[in-house]
Amino acid sequence: MTDAFVFDAIRVPRGKGRDTGALHGVAPVHLLGGLFREMAKRHPEAPEAVDEAVIGCVTQTGDQGGNVGQAAMLSAGWDRSGTATMVNSFCTSGLTATAMGAARARLGDAGLVAVGGVECMSRVPMMSDKGPLAGDPKVARGIPFIPNPIIADYVASVEGFTRDDISDYAARSHRKADAATRGGHFAKSLIPVVDAEGHLLLDRDEAVRGDSSPDGMARLDPLFDDARAAWGDAELIRRFGGVESVAHIHHAAAAPAMVDGASLALIGHREGGARAGLAPRARIRAYSNANSPAAMGLGGGTAAAQDALARAGMTAGDIDLWEFNEGFAAIAMAFARRLNLPEDRMNVNGGGIAMGHAMGATGVNLIGTLLDELERRDLATGLIAVSGATGIGGALIVERAA
Repeated sequence: MTDAFVFDAIRVPRGKGRDTGALHGVAPVHLLGGLFREMAKRHPEAPEAVDEAVIGCVTQTGDQGGNVGQAAMLSAGWDRSGTATMVNSFCTSGLTATAMGAARARLGDAGLVAVGGVECMSRVPMMSDKGPLAGDPKVARGIPFIPNPIIADYVASVEGFTRDDISDYAARSHRKADAATRGGHFAKSLIPVVDAEGHLLLDRDEAVRGDSSPDGMARLDPLFDDARAAWGDAELIRRFGGVESVAHIHHAAAAPAMVDGASLALIGHREGGARAGLAPRARIRAYSNANSPAAMGLGGGTAAAQDALARAGMTAGDIDLWEFNEGFAAIAMAFARRLNLPEDRMNVNGGGIAMGHAMGATGVNLIGTLLDELERRDLATGLIAVSGATGIGGALIVERAA
């Protein structure tokens, strides 16, 4: 079986996921379509060489329905490429799309695959597709599907994290992201968004606040209070124990910002890339899609990272840099604790708390961020991990190509 490589990865800056956000006026098809156009400018032979596109998107309704990936490809002039397939594995969708493309490349079934994701949360709100987790209480209770902030608070209680701890972590995420932005660390993969007349709409991640501080977060109310969280608290304690009660400490600033975003990468086998004039930037060493118990919805990223390391025959110490999607501060802090990761190796340029979590786009966003930083520091290996609802987790290990 042949190796799969990453040839390039780009993204748009993430806009605040509200009607006042800089990207609210840009439909998902155009946000993603702009990346297809940019990829064609960078690599003119790619559109005809791509055998398939696999695009992650969580809320596939409205502006994001009807195979928005195929529409974006065609609107960008990629009419001689293979067709697009949409993927929804919650927050891991972008990593799942990448794994699907890599699998085709490793089998020799496709030489070059475009993978990516899109999520415009200001235009298509989370859970507006009214699926069973949000729309059928009997299904949600039976799984059980517990809201993520409650799970994050439970994890914080078990781990002994205080409100000050999570606020401090969140503030550091913002400060690191602000420093990385000002230092140009994202410039290689970041594609500014312009309107139809060519006027700049956004050229940096809009939610980042360099002046963020724990003191400024002190006035924020918890996302869930004891009364609203009572059922979820009881379920978690009954199933997993560890504490007698849950302290509800996560506030909006310790959660991932809801944003509009899109990402796109080219992956394939070495010969497929060469036919399009592409040189590999990194080899995909391993991928895992692993579950934690559904009630412990945000634990999947840890399980997936551990499984990916085992598949690659590696240990955590073999990984130079880590990118873990910050789906609540306590979840990221627990991930680092479980894998014994120092802060100078994980999310070194900030994370989702600062820059936002455009759900379907996040996995491929992180691929570009990780590759850029590995190259900037002249390091070799990196691991990306994402946790998703109902226990889903995804992890991807990359190694810079020789």
